[in-house]
Amino acid sequence: MSDSVLLQRVRNVYRNLPTPANYEHAIRRGEATMAHRGPLVVNTGARTGRSPKDKFITTEHTSEEQVWWENNQPISEERFEALLNRIEGYLQGRDVYLQDCYVGADPDYRIPLQVITEMAWQNQFVRNLFLRRTTSEDAFTIISLPNFHAIPEIDGTHSEAFVVINFKKRMVLIAGTHYAGEIKKSAFTIMNYLMPQRGVFPMHCSANIGRDGNSAILFGLSGTGKTTLSADPQRKLIGDDEHGWSDNGVFNFEAGCYAKVIRLDRDAEPAIYRATERFGTILENVVVDNVSRQLDLNDDGITENTRAGYPITYIKNIERSGLGGHPSDILMLTADAFGVLPPISKLTPEQAMYHFISGYTAKVAGTEAGLGKEPQATFSTCFGAPFMVLHPTVYANLLKKRMEEHETRCWLVNTGWTGGPYGIGRRMKIQYTRTMVGAALDGTLAGAPTERHELFNLEVPTTCPGVPDGVLNPRNTWADKAAYDKQARHLAELFKKNFERFSEGMDREIVAAGPR
Repeated sequence: MSDSVLLQRVRNVYRNLPTPANYEHAIRRGEATMAHRGPLVVNTGARTGRSPKDKFITTEHTSEEQVWWENNQPISEERFEALLNRIEGYLQGRDVYLQDCYVGADPDYRIPLQVITEMAWQNQFVRNLFLRRTTSEDAFTIISLPNFHAIPEIDGTHSEAFVVINFKKRMVLIAGTHYAGEIKKSAFTIMNYLMPQRGVFPMHCSANIGRDGNSAILFGLSGTGKTTLSADPQRKLIGDDEHGWSDNGVFNFEAGCYAKVIRLDRDAEPAIYRATERFGTILENVVVDNVSRQLDLNDDGITENTRAGYPITYIKNIERSGLGGHPSDILMLTADAFGVLPPISKLTPEQAMYHFISGYTAKVAGTEAGLGKEPQATFSTCFGAPFMVLHPTVYANLLKKRMEEHETRCWLVNTGWTGGPYGIGRRMKIQYTRTMVGAALDGTLAGAPTERHELFNLEVPTTCPGVPDGVLNPRNTWADKAAYDKQARHLAELFKKNFERFSEGMDREIVAAGPR
């Protein structure tokens, strides 16, 4: 949609403001506070995370037959137009902020964006997260209006908040939520729809590149260590969250990072910690002292999901082009709180597809409201179900195609518990995980001897330099072997039950690649 239509009755359009100007506007308007050393701190109110139940895709003829409706909520074109008309009325006489940008570092595949917000701090967030654009192009428009509220009885939404995507009109409407992650993930959803049509595999992953030029990609849900493990001092970071894999290689979708910072440790994650102290960084829901303006990254009084949005250039060891070659290795990360998966296993292409479609991790008390003492298995298809527009087999087939074309190795890495489940065992030492990941990437584990974990159907290395052999077999770390066997069978059944909904029409080799 052109500026003249949507913005013709607004009061002022502040276009592509630089960082200092965004700070001035945000502070003057009471949107944010500047903390010690210069980050901008905001409170997103009642919504401190994404609202997947409030996300919709418009049913229209250009995309309707392609959308995976089992995973996505429909909303009619009439509802979309009614919301858009109300938004146009809401914007009359108001100030808005606009950033012209791209999603996608590869010039062959990047998509022009026009992001319009009513908050100056969100404008800065967009400036941090996406690639800047100076050319005039037909762009996909994302509109974020935190103070506009839907009326569910009239608008057909579930609450006052909504995210509505219309692929035909190339628009996303976001309202009723201040959480900036909705903007970021809307752009990712757009890429998950558009890129497969061009033969590009869109991935919810981090990526880095070694000194030998070999790149690696790391899949993993929140809390699995994706951001931490990709920030390897021996490798350049391509990006920490969203990428595409094309005929040219891997490319970052973004130009910034959106890291979870609750209880961030200065020594364990120095690069991200330094970014929380930089001018230009947006901190969401981090507690700050009103007098000293000192941050308390350990305080979860607002939410566990505290976030920092900053340009990737705030990280020292990066690949500035956002581009990498075809990956030599894929790492699928899981934080298994049941404590039964091996710390590292080598996967066949069929097993890679199985675990990619499964997208397993486990959540524990403290990570989300409402969780009890026992671990809760979470299966998020393709390691990012809320953003997958097409059927998961589309993405899984692209994964297999790329792996076979480039002889890419794949590893399942458990960064979770060992010696027992959450509450009894302990979290896998990060230095062990780093060592195992390093051995996988440098080829050491490719030829290492393995033993089969019969229940989970996995090939597990029996030795890894720098890691005690006893750590590699999870059953050996449990004092009560019978308890391990029982817990392992329980998790295997959860895998099988989850995969049942994908089994119809799936190649038998892929179904057979899961637990026995």
